[in-house]
Amino acid sequence: MSKVNVLVVDDAPFIRDLVRKCLRNAFPGMTIDDAVNGRKAMAMLGKEAFDLVLCDWEMPEMSGLELLTWCRQQPELKNLQFIMVTSRGDKENVIQAIQAGVSDFVGKPFTNEQLLTKVKKALTKIGKLDGLMSSGPARINSAFANDSLSALTGGKPEVAKVTASAAAPAPARPSVSAPAAAAPLPTGRGQGQLRLASGMQACVIKALSLKEALLVVRRGETLPQVLEGAVLNLEQGENAEVARLNGYLHAVVALEPKPDSDWLQLTFKFVDQDAQKLDYLSRLIARGTAQKHFTPGA
Repeated sequence: MSKVNVLVVDDAPFIRDLVRKCLRNAFPGMTIDDAVNGRKAMAMLGKEAFDLVLCDWEMPEMSGLELLTWCRQQPELKNLQFIMVTSRGDKENVIQAIQAGVSDFVGKPFTNEQLLTKVKKALTKIGKLDGLMSSGPARINSAFANDSLSALTGGKPEVAKVTASAAAPAPARPSVSAPAAAAPLPTGRGQGQLRLASGMQACVIKALSLKEALLVVRRGETLPQVLEGAVLNLEQGENAEVARLNGYLHAVVALEPKPDSDWLQLTFKFVDQDAQKLDYLSRLIARGTAQKHFTPGA
């Protein structure tokens, strides 16, 4: 049996609890400790050996980036698997973390499946996944998976950080395969197709500029993830001219202030510098493609 020690670092007790339960359900043989901030985590890392750190970025006393920088300065922690769990999607922040030596990212909000994929990848790198899996049958509590997904997308939409104000996990939401979830997006000129890793999805363009698009999509089984690369297909004009715009998801929030919101609002940052695409965007903006208002269920 291969012992695996994991340290979860987050100032929100609700998020720490979600991560712990997810890992314990999937890996019964895993040892999991937690810390309320980077300063506490630093003290724990100095006394005990850990195989993996799952760390929030924004915390009091010492941020996740500061903790990561400190870790890479310690000879014994240079190769520690360090996954940043963050809602920060700016290129500058990503570059900062990569330069500091981050192993991987998990974007907030996230599903259990997305978190476990990153954890398995990290443990594979250090040769501990097979031993951990053989120590007991991996399992995922599906009811908890729904609860954590609802909790991480619920409440008042916040771009900068997932809040932890819920007192208890929200009830599992109905399956997205139910007829009610299959209703089409509202009609209007501001529509497009967003291609994600999970597949193609129709979207409504709520706002558009040369740097980003604010999109509204129907919530599905798999949540779009912050920092996830994507392609936005826009069609405009009598000749059905189509532009395929490359970018990444800068932010993902629930559009409605409730845990079972059927609609998500995505901030899609463009990365293309192609003159033709910029010209196309300019013409779309001039024609007023983006809808000024969007009412869920309209």
